Amino acid sequence: MHSFARLRGLIPSTRTIAAISTRPIRLFARPLPSSPYPRRPFTSSPFIMAAITLHSTLKPGPPVPFVPREEGAVSWYACGPTVYDLSHLGHARNYVSTDIIRRILMHYFDYKVNFVMNYTDVDDKIIIKARRKRLLELEKEKPYTPEQIRHLIFKAFQAYTKNLPLLAPEDAAPLDEKNYQERKDTGYGVVLAGGPLVPETKPGDAEAKVKMHLNNMDAAAEALKNGSGLDAAEDVLLPYLDSLYKETIDTSDQTIFTDLTKTMEQAFADDMEALNVLPPDVITRVTEYVPQIVAFVEQIIQKGFAYVADGSVYFDIGAFEKAGNTYARLRPESKNDTALQEEGEGSLSTALGGKKRSGDFALWKKSKPGEPYWPSPWGAGRPGWHIECSVMASDKLGEQMDIHSGGIDLAFPHHDNELAQSEAYFHDCCKGEHTWVKYFLHMGHLSIAGSKMSKSLKNFQTIQDALASTYTARNMRIVFLLSRWNDGVEISPDMRKQADNWETTLDNFFTNIKARLSEVDASSSIKDLSLSEDAGAKGLLDDFEQAKKDLDAALRNSFDTPIAMQVLLKLVRNANIYMNSGNPNVQALESVARWVTKIVGIFGLDASAQPPYQGLGWSSATASNKANVDPQTAVKPYAAVFNQVKQEVASLDLSGKSIKSLLEQQNPEAEFAELERSGEKDAEKLALPFIRATSKLRDELRATISSGAALDPKVKQAILALSDRIRDYDLTDLGVQLDDRVDGPSLVKFVPAAKLIQAREEKAALLAEKARQKEEARKAKEKAEQEKWEKAKVSPQDMFKSDAKYSEFDADGLPTKLAADGSEVPKSQTKKLKKEWEKQKKLHEEYIAKFGSGSA
Repeated sequence: MHSFARLRGLIPSTRTIAAISTRPIRLFARPLPSSPYPRRPFTSSPFIMAAITLHSTLKPGPPVPFVPREEGAVSWYACGPTVYDLSHLGHARNYVSTDIIRRILMHYFDYKVNFVMNYTDVDDKIIIKARRKRLLELEKEKPYTPEQIRHLIFKAFQAYTKNLPLLAPEDAAPLDEKNYQERKDTGYGVVLAGGPLVPETKPGDAEAKVKMHLNNMDAAAEALKNGSGLDAAEDVLLPYLDSLYKETIDTSDQTIFTDLTKTMEQAFADDMEALNVLPPDVITRVTEYVPQIVAFVEQIIQKGFAYVADGSVYFDIGAFEKAGNTYARLRPESKNDTALQEEGEGSLSTALGGKKRSGDFALWKKSKPGEPYWPSPWGAGRPGWHIECSVMASDKLGEQMDIHSGGIDLAFPHHDNELAQSEAYFHDCCKGEHTWVKYFLHMGHLSIAGSKMSKSLKNFQTIQDALASTYTARNMRIVFLLSRWNDGVEISPDMRKQADNWETTLDNFFTNIKARLSEVDASSSIKDLSLSEDAGAKGLLDDFEQAKKDLDAALRNSFDTPIAMQVLLKLVRNANIYMNSGNPNVQALESVARWVTKIVGIFGLDASAQPPYQGLGWSSATASNKANVDPQTAVKPYAAVFNQVKQEVASLDLSGKSIKSLLEQQNPEAEFAELERSGEKDAEKLALPFIRATSKLRDELRATISSGAALDPKVKQAILALSDRIRDYDLTDLGVQLDDRVDGPSLVKFVPAAKLIQAREEKAALLAEKARQKEEARKAKEKAEQEKWEKAKVSPQDMFKSDAKYSEFDADGLPTKLAADGSEVPKSQTKKLKKEWEKQKKLHEEYIAKFGSGSA
């Protein structure tokens, strides 16, 4: 697998995929010597190639034609992560969607893409987290008594209420752990119940932030109640300690910050590799570019678009616009949004002064005590957030790039500020506005309950946790492929179900195609592709041609992967219908399967595949782990099963000639040896000789039973038991599924063993549950029967005499007087009692007839 941390020498671009849309396709070259699935030629007709269009945030509205600066090449800069915490599903949405577009450009449209990505390793969030982590470590080293620890947590608890003003209303008693719950319910009960902070609005990020702060306060309140120590109240302690001691941290040794960023950078790289995201061609880091950033800022000052104020340097938006340039081209409606401007400047920069206008942003920040610093003409300081990307992208890609991309939350102010300062740097008063980026691509948000997934809101699931619990890398990528890259995505159960169904449909299709091809190869009965004789095959190939056109149109329409995914699904469903139609043409099916394989490979859905994606099907996790192993080691378990089955079949001493002949003639070892000599390394292909031999023995056992031959009952039972065990245990445990067919040999399929075992266990559990319900029903019926006959023992003359409500009875035992007052039983009640008496009489007669006068 590729290494995301490498800078160059990655997967090469190829020209082969262009043939899909620009010239006749020869889907299959001559078969490889080691392949059990021979390739057979099929030629499609060419169709007219349309232009590629894409949605660019620089030009709102419909997609615009994509015309790179250099024919056949694309220069691309992507904003990388700020490495201060683990990456979450929101990052996965951004970088996987980016990877999909990149792969399509490279491996479908055959562009040579130079992909540059940065790591932001200097930032307010990094400084705060690293510094607070160090302060907490120092605090833990102090010899505090339990009471002193409690006092420290209590002070932090109260200080944290600045984030939740409704917990501390005016004229109220001081907040403590005792009144916290009541204040929380009173102040924020509506939000906790899913409502908004402001009536008649929809809940969003503000409500998510409130819930995050309340969770932190919950933990601190609990720590105060049970005295659980500093770690339990960490989230409220960290900002409190930072407010007390931030200026005491010695930042001349920057390892306090780089230890964090290097750890998080590696974690991000590992996450991207796990998600099958191609590594960048070039990686840049802010800490490696500080001298270039200083020089870049100096030139902007010299051109009159920036000014120095109290050791910091600010971009002069007014001067920039006065010179004929446009500011906030991506998000003009946000130009005066002070909240976004402050967020872009960073929480550590609010105290910096000297701005001419509130919208002016920092190119260089004066460092305060407790912050990292580098020398500059303006004093010790550090780069502003936006300037880094301008400098690094320009250094690697020059004064203009084809594509710049990132998450939509970066559009303003980050990307708008990038554009302004870069265009200011390259500004030439004689040439008008400079175009630094031709196409700006913004990936849509991933949302949870209406609010974006965010580290700062702590409403995220990390990529590591997601892959360990609820997703596979393939399944997650399918979810993103089913949504347009520039649209927001809110993952719902329906969306997950749709993705699961899509994956299962293709997985089953590939499995069935491989099984069919394996069967054809084993029998050497190749059916020629004659469309005039096979209307079904012609219809499928017509569908295939249309699918290629439709998919090409979708990808040219701003990489419309939802439509492309529908095209693939429709084609596979049509192929499945044809496959099950009787005697399908395997060549036609194979041509479809190999093209679908190519496209899912281009989309990055097979981590084991490499361009030009000429295989068949995608690998499962188990299959990829088996690849390229020692042949003898790979086939050992399959050979063991065959030898065991062969011995057991021989021990049955069956008289049939066919089974005796099979036992004598089978030689899977020779077939395997030929594959080994050819250099074959694929475990499935190496195992096929032993699996086929085992399956054939089982087919003969089944034929012996169905032939009606006279068999000893014990032998017959042994044959059935062995046949079931081979299918349900011996081969299932090796990841092999046998599909029994009435009119032919069993079909051999490779399916992940875990999947087959799970299905077997679910079937067993279902059968066990049915047996349990049947037994419960039997017991209930038996109990009811016993109760019925116990009641039937009593004669109708005696049935009411034990009832204390009555004092006198007639000759039949029917009550005539009430015990309470000696009065006669009312006629209405007598009528009812008579009906009961008649019913009991009938029941008792049944009892006598069944058991006589004795007991049941």
